[in-house]
Amino acid sequence: MSKKRANGEGSIRKRKDGRWEGRYTAGYDKDGKVITKNVLGKTQAEVKEKLKTAIEESQKLDPTRTGQYTVQTWVALWYEVFIKPQIRPNTKQFYRNCMENHLFPALGNCPLEKLSTIQIQRAINEMSEHGRNHYYSHIPLKETTLSPRIVQGILGILRKSLDQAVAEKLILSNPAANCKAPKTVRKEMKVLPEELIGPYLHEAKQRGVFAPLYLELTSGLRRGELLALLWKDLNVKDRTLSVTKSVCRIDHQLVVSQP
Repeated sequence: MSKKRANGEGSIRKRKDGRWEGRYTAGYDKDGKVITKNVLGKTQAEVKEKLKTAIEESQKLDPTRTGQYTVQTWVALWYEVFIKPQIRPNTKQFYRNCMENHLFPALGNCPLEKLSTIQIQRAINEMSEHGRNHYYSHIPLKETTLSPRIVQGILGILRKSLDQAVAEKLILSNPAANCKAPKTVRKEMKVLPEELIGPYLHEAKQRGVFAPLYLELTSGLRRGELLALLWKDLNVKDRTLSVTKSVCRIDHQLVVSQP
């Protein structure tokens, strides 16, 4: 016989198999029908505690929306709505590479609410060790590891999108919050030796590219910033140069964007 409890606290009963069961209202579906769930335990006290926790957690979720997304469909929606309008073209390419070539093949089919920390960390570890194998499966590779920068980008995208899923009450907590990506190993910057600068600039002059290469050596501008310069960016009178654009290659096309 069910034990009646106060409204919103659910009900507890002993089943024929000897176990105790607690039933509670988790919410309402899009048609207004009651969504009922249950918890089981060996003792009444155990079920009472489980029931309390389940009710508290159900109040943190939107039952009309949980279960409708996979990792891929949610991350893709999050990117289109929250990220894409705010980032530069070359950053969009980086996001697309991380998502389409690595994140979605590894975790995309997993239901959003079932994604676990262990599952994510295993995927991150696999990408770190063999990520290039999956992307370049048609090419024999000497090096199969994926760069730490890419792996960090993948985890960052997943972590931020899951933060939004928590805010939208699709999941209770972020399973990627405590996952670890490999650290970036800083490489020593290589500088053109002083004795080679003269021959380098001489060859540049012979090839008709002295001005941009000299400017690159003396200003520290990035290659994309150099290629985007126009004559109007140069103020001879004030001896200043305005850097307002950058050229990058996206999908085999040159695109001018903000630096």
